[in-house]
Amino acid sequence: MDDTDRLSAARAALDGLVLPDGTPVLGSARVSGPIEAGGRISLAISITPDEAAAYAETRAAAEAALRAVPGCDGAIVVLTAEKSSTSPPNLKIQDKKPAPPPVLAGVTHVVAVASGKGGVGKSTTSVNLALGLRALGLKVGILDADIHGPSLPTLLGLHGRPRVGSDRRLKPMQSHGLFAMSMGLMVDAETAMVWRGPMVMSAITQMLAEVDWGTLDVLIIDMPPGTGDAQLAIAQGTDLSGAVIVSTPQDLALIDARRGIAMFRKVDVPILGVIENMAHFICPDCGAQHEIFGSGGAAAEAQRLGVPYLGAIPLTMELRAASDSGQPIVARDPEGRLGTIYTGMARALWSALRAEPDHIQKTQLGV
Repeated sequence: MDDTDRLSAARAALDGLVLPDGTPVLGSARVSGPIEAGGRISLAISITPDEAAAYAETRAAAEAALRAVPGCDGAIVVLTAEKSSTSPPNLKIQDKKPAPPPVLAGVTHVVAVASGKGGVGKSTTSVNLALGLRALGLKVGILDADIHGPSLPTLLGLHGRPRVGSDRRLKPMQSHGLFAMSMGLMVDAETAMVWRGPMVMSAITQMLAEVDWGTLDVLIIDMPPGTGDAQLAIAQGTDLSGAVIVSTPQDLALIDARRGIAMFRKVDVPILGVIENMAHFICPDCGAQHEIFGSGGAAAEAQRLGVPYLGAIPLTMELRAASDSGQPIVARDPEGRLGTIYTGMARALWSALRAEPDHIQKTQLGV
């Protein structure tokens, strides 16, 4: 069955389904799609926030119908809640986080690894930090929350599609002892996820709530770059234990890292540490160190802002090759120089997570 036939079959599967107000799903102005990409079918239903409970059954029914389409590798139906047109403009970010939804009940600590901008090596850092925590004997998961540019499948050498459990929730895939989930596991590598913000946020929410993460000591969330709606949805929609900020030493990256720190502080998420990535380049021929992006910028910024500094990671040919091959450096060479650095950072992170919350807050205030 080709893409056109599969899409026609998807429409046929949805024929007869109605929204809670009695309107047919197909043809409703609330519904976007179905869209077929790489064998996976997606659909978005626009609702208001107070309609979420009423539309939950419709969403589940539509997703089940699409999953039954012959040749379908998976389906996702999201509820996209736009802000009301009567909402006042320029609303201030809430000073306090709302009560988190009943998700990730079996996860002890949820940690966001973030950066204000892309290209600073955040995903590589996330994976190796997760593996460092795993090396401490912890049960660790990692969620790739970058919908538009997922890199977790490449970094962990993951292939295939996640399985669906008996409760209709997705089972995270496993690699190097980590439990992992990414949108990149559900679409073809060359598929462009041309989704608007509300659909992206709904997809992230479903990867948190509708994936059977089980019991974990730590779930690392590899955050998308920036400080927009997706980042705020994660910060306010999960019970984050804290955030780790990744930056290169250069001023351009540090400007955006400051914004990331400010966003997490605004929603009362503790900053567990700052990591300086690509601190220097080690020449593979002579072993000399070259400070391509400057030196010590992230360390100085952490001190200025009164947040913990977890350390610096050099850029090496070995690190690049390990990441591209799906064999992260901590898995490939845990006792080597880089493996030891990442594991040391993971140990410091775990110590911070086990500390009393008041201690973390006082540390950030310089008390």
